[in-house]
Amino acid sequence: MSKPIISLHKVAASYSGNPVLKNVSLDILQQDFIGIIGPNGGGKTTLLKIILGLLKPNEGSVTRNIGKHDIGYLPQVNQFDDHFPITVTDVVLSGLSTGMNIKPKRNPASVAKVEHVLDSVSMTAFSQRPIGELSGGELQRTMLARAIISSPKLLILDEPNTYVDNRFEQELYKILVELNKNIAILLVTHDVGTISPYIKSIACVNGGLHYHPSNEISNEQLKVYNCPIELVTHGPVPHRVMGQHKQK
Repeated sequence: MSKPIISLHKVAASYSGNPVLKNVSLDILQQDFIGIIGPNGGGKTTLLKIILGLLKPNEGSVTRNIGKHDIGYLPQVNQFDDHFPITVTDVVLSGLSTGMNIKPKRNPASVAKVEHVLDSVSMTAFSQRPIGELSGGELQRTMLARAIISSPKLLILDEPNTYVDNRFEQELYKILVELNKNIAILLVTHDVGTISPYIKSIACVNGGLHYHPSNEISNEQLKVYNCPIELVTHGPVPHRVMGQHKQK
């Protein structure tokens, strides 16, 4: 087995003395594709901050075998000033920034990278469009391109389908499957049914973390993992399987 690119061991985190995560252990391996699920307030965002190196845990250890710049991140909400004079190309190009170099220089290599990633997310025609004129789905595509332009070793996505249309949602997952051939992916979602054909394993986060080494999970397993979320089943007749879960 290859060495984990990031390893969390018995991690705990709190805000103002209020515990959010406790006894969390997780190994992220090369080419992992982990779906992270759990209720609002269960600690998913805190977990991401620890993995990203934005938050230091109160207890436990985090071992990194990659640098912070080897992680691409697509946040859940992206807000831009509609009047800020920056184009799609400029936003994507900023994904090559390192250290104090806020605006990377344009050169043939960087321009070629921008063109390649914009094509991969079907945004070539929008390359010179001001960022404030994009729809929510177009903005998410742009930010995904920004997240992957530096060829990261780990890609983290927080509810990436929040603003995308149904057609691009399926294209998005196909893009992620292709990316997963070379990089590890963590994807935070509330819709296990939709992502199950694409992910390889599941992490249920609700104060603690329960790792499920499969892309399929049942309501019974969710109860055992103390993960009170709504399981949506997709099929010829889409339907929802809802159990009664009590927060401990």
